[in-house]
Amino acid sequence: MSDIRVKICGLRTANDIETTAKAGAAYVGFVFFAKSPRHVSLEDAAELAALAPMGLCKVALTVNASSSELDAITAAVPLDMLQLHGSESPERVTEVKARYGLPVMKAIGIADEADLPQIDIYSAVADQLLIDAKPPKNADLPGGNGLAFDWRLLAGRKYWQRPWMLAGGLTPENVSEAIRMTGASQVDVSSGVESAPGVKDQALIERFTRSALNKQG
Repeated sequence: MSDIRVKICGLRTANDIETTAKAGAAYVGFVFFAKSPRHVSLEDAAELAALAPMGLCKVALTVNASSSELDAITAAVPLDMLQLHGSESPERVTEVKARYGLPVMKAIGIADEADLPQIDIYSAVADQLLIDAKPPKNADLPGGNGLAFDWRLLAGRKYWQRPWMLAGGLTPENVSEAIRMTGASQVDVSSGVESAPGVKDQALIERFTRSALNKQG
């Protein structure tokens, strides 16, 4: 039994949910960010979340969302976790946790060693961390760009206070190596299992999850 946990983010169809659940993923992510090709409406997200089987963690990805926006999301969609993927401060993370009573995952963009101290700062307030590739300057999307960073920056770092998840440029072909290099026990993928922006490929979801969990076949 693998101890790796997989998150498939940016799901938009019932078939996405079914495939992800059957593949053995632990998390599903719904994107609430209008600029993203993976954005879903509150109504669609509520329907998708209702299809998720018991035990599959339902995560809402937001980017610098206001409290009124988060109020609407949490009121409409049955969620298990909030993912803050913008420039939210540690104080904002604490505020969101207190306001909604849900675990909060904070995304942190990494480009080089100078970015690593942010991990320690946010590990003091977030329930989980998502370590992603820092987006290019002036990029429209804070994540889901299919970019990786130098995974060697994370090698051997076991001292963070919170569970963390590796993201950024992961594919069925490289996820096993990424896990080996970083020691990650959780991985997140979005564009790496798509046939086109925002269109999940069922075969790629299955291959990615199988590779991450180190299953044969």
